[in-house]
Amino acid sequence: MSTTSKPLDMSVVITTYNRARSLPRALESLMDQEVDSGRYEIIVVDNNSTDDTRRVIERFMGKRPRVTYLFEPRQGVSYGRNTGIAAATAPIIGFTDDDVRVSRSWASTILTVLAEHPEAACVGGRVLPHWPGPRPAWLVRENWAPLALLDYGDEPLFVNLKHRLCLITANAAYRREVFDRIGGFALHVQAIGREVATEDHELLLRLWNAGGQGLYWPALTATADVEPERMQRRYHRRWHRRHGHYSAIMREPEMEQTRRGRLLGVPAHRYRQTASAFGRWLRQLARLDGTAAFGHELELWSCYGFLTTRWAEYLSGGGKPAKRADAS
Repeated sequence: MSTTSKPLDMSVVITTYNRARSLPRALESLMDQEVDSGRYEIIVVDNNSTDDTRRVIERFMGKRPRVTYLFEPRQGVSYGRNTGIAAATAPIIGFTDDDVRVSRSWASTILTVLAEHPEAACVGGRVLPHWPGPRPAWLVRENWAPLALLDYGDEPLFVNLKHRLCLITANAAYRREVFDRIGGFALHVQAIGREVATEDHELLLRLWNAGGQGLYWPALTATADVEPERMQRRYHRRWHRRHGHYSAIMREPEMEQTRRGRLLGVPAHRYRQTASAFGRWLRQLARLDGTAAFGHELELWSCYGFLTTRWAEYLSGGGKPAKRADAS
């Protein structure tokens, strides 16, 4: 007599790179969920790690829920996530990271919210910090973007073209049909190794432009380890410079509109933005407010990344945008 298993409700994808030490805690949180373990699977994509990542994952295999190991040799988080999406068997695909621990209600919250809100193509929630030690005084909430943390408050809200807030894949889930309709995570703006990129934002932009929307749900929570490196000023400077670089590559329509033309491939308003940030930085320095000054300095680093990327592109290619890689 043959038996058939019930279809899964959710596939969870984690892309991991050289985090064998933190990965067990992430997997343990996913294994310890309120929902029945037969309702979901965990797909761990080893993105060309050189540490003990594979052996860590193998310790969880053969248990419930089902854990699948995949190896993706092409370096980049979009490669890893797209490989996981291709292997997923459920109509809902959840995402988290190898340094994140989700709450026990994580899977049940995702399944309930998406069932009750068919108008939402995806759902994302809070990513709260676990500090390794005392937090520097300058690392105020306004400077948390490089830490991959997220908290939009206590009320649910939709994110769409009118309310353009980003949901991050450290704590999010998408309906499978989204990827079937608009494609996977883009390769030209993906994070490689530990560097910043904008693949989450780019995917949401495509979803919004296709008429879809997401839902921020504050009760969907996860906790991220904040690495000591990310509590140093030089990390934040580098993060903002690279974020500006990827913002320049993305060419978001709202940011490209200009009434005063362009200079060297840059919309005029971006020069005004840079000059304004420089003025605010100088004023805070004069007031000896180091924390506020550092926030404006980070804005300048983002402007620097944007401007230098566009200038190099303009001078090398006559102002033509770089060709976009396929999101596959």
